[in-house]
Amino acid sequence: MSGLLFGLSWPVNGIFFLIFTAFIPILLIEKELREKSLLQIYFYSFLSFIIWNTITSWWIINSSVFGMFFAVILYSLLMALVFTFYSLVSNKLGNKLGIIFFVSSWIVFEKFNLGWEFSWPSLILGNVFSESHQFIQWFEYTGTLGGSLWILFVNLIFFQTLIKYLNKKYYLKTLSIGLLSISFPIIISLFIYIQDIKHEKHVDIVIIQPNIDPYNRKYGRTNFEILQEFKKTTKDEKFNNKLIITPETYFSESPGYSLNNFFNSQFYKDLDIYLKEKKSEIISGIQFYKIYNSSKTKTKSSNYISDSTWVDIYNSSFINSKENQIYHKSKLVVGVENLPYKSVLEPLLGNLLLDFGGTVMTRATQENRSVFNTNSKILVAPVICYESMYGEYMTEYVRNGAQLIAIITNDGWWGNSPGHKQLLSYSKLRSIELRRSIVRSANTGISAIINEKGDVINSIPYEKNGIINEKVFVSNKLTFYAKYGDYIFRISLFFFIIIFLFYFAKKK
Repeated sequence: MSGLLFGLSWPVNGIFFLIFTAFIPILLIEKELREKSLLQIYFYSFLSFIIWNTITSWWIINSSVFGMFFAVILYSLLMALVFTFYSLVSNKLGNKLGIIFFVSSWIVFEKFNLGWEFSWPSLILGNVFSESHQFIQWFEYTGTLGGSLWILFVNLIFFQTLIKYLNKKYYLKTLSIGLLSISFPIIISLFIYIQDIKHEKHVDIVIIQPNIDPYNRKYGRTNFEILQEFKKTTKDEKFNNKLIITPETYFSESPGYSLNNFFNSQFYKDLDIYLKEKKSEIISGIQFYKIYNSSKTKTKSSNYISDSTWVDIYNSSFINSKENQIYHKSKLVVGVENLPYKSVLEPLLGNLLLDFGGTVMTRATQENRSVFNTNSKILVAPVICYESMYGEYMTEYVRNGAQLIAIITNDGWWGNSPGHKQLLSYSKLRSIELRRSIVRSANTGISAIINEKGDVINSIPYEKNGIINEKVFVSNKLTFYAKYGDYIFRISLFFFIIIFLFYFAKKK
């Protein structure tokens, strides 16, 4: 029942209210087995979480059968471990400290999930509200972890209500607290949602969705061929004086361009001349490489080619503004763009990356979240695909001045499944957390414009080529969450450490 309640609440077609009771069945089992069998608690919680994770993440199978099973099983094992350790703590320290430990340890686990190299950010509890964004406008203060905290708190209140009911005790007061705990944040959110947002500046945007099958048609073409196609698409005057957004790896010729010479290449010169005639700019995906001829100069991400030759491969974006800026994707898809813990695993396992066109090499990254400065002095966050799923990570763009978020992506790997819909849906959370408009260009998927409240105001459906031509508002507001990030994690970590140490220090 827990697994089904989690799964049936999940976007994009779930009923999110179910999440407020999803932990209750497994909490009941834990209460029954606490002093009997820790192994059974782990087993039943594992079953709960594997049902949930399978329902929400099965679509990974479209690109990798192994990847789907690995992600589902790994995270089910880890979630069951967190839940079982809560049982251990409660059994030794009592229910009150156990409940605090349960909430804090789950938040700490979610933050751990966002940070390690096997990260799968889709499973953060707070993501469940992405299709009901009108009810979580207060995420601009808490981020998605605030939603996770809300879910955990309400589940525990309703669990206590059920226990009182089963023990024939007065339960209406606890039930009322639970119902108020759901309704009060929603009322606050709706009040925020109906408020008008004042705008002072806008930018004229064109989003292109070429709708190219990444498995069969995308790779193998030269960038000059793609450029000619781009010119045909944008020859109309409506593309003049615009900021044009094209997808991730739109210019996809392998192995790409030398990072040191791209802006001097004939390809870039032809593109730049064409766009300057139209007084337009482009933010587009592309691939770069950088060669090292010595093991002393190579980086940790470098791929071995031959004796004395290593290469870094970048999944990048660029803008043809006066400053000629480049950004490198830095949150990489596990098993597709990076081999996790490469220094340890590669000597043991070799290169296990999946061949999705282009190369099968680990991608290099950059340390900081840089922003693009357009000729009209608008600062744009050049977010590439997977990066848009990480809340605190995205705050770095805004703190660096981003007034608008441009997400370029290629969602065709997942087929016509919930995958591309979920990735679009999670973008709504980022728009609320940061109060930024989002322009999203997908190779195929759903290209869209999302306003600062999370509303999708224009979109192109999956498997359709098309163009969005809109005025998009920009903002300089710095939200509380943008300033302080995942402070809920830091508070949770404090309680987690204190109770964890107390558990091992206390004799009985």
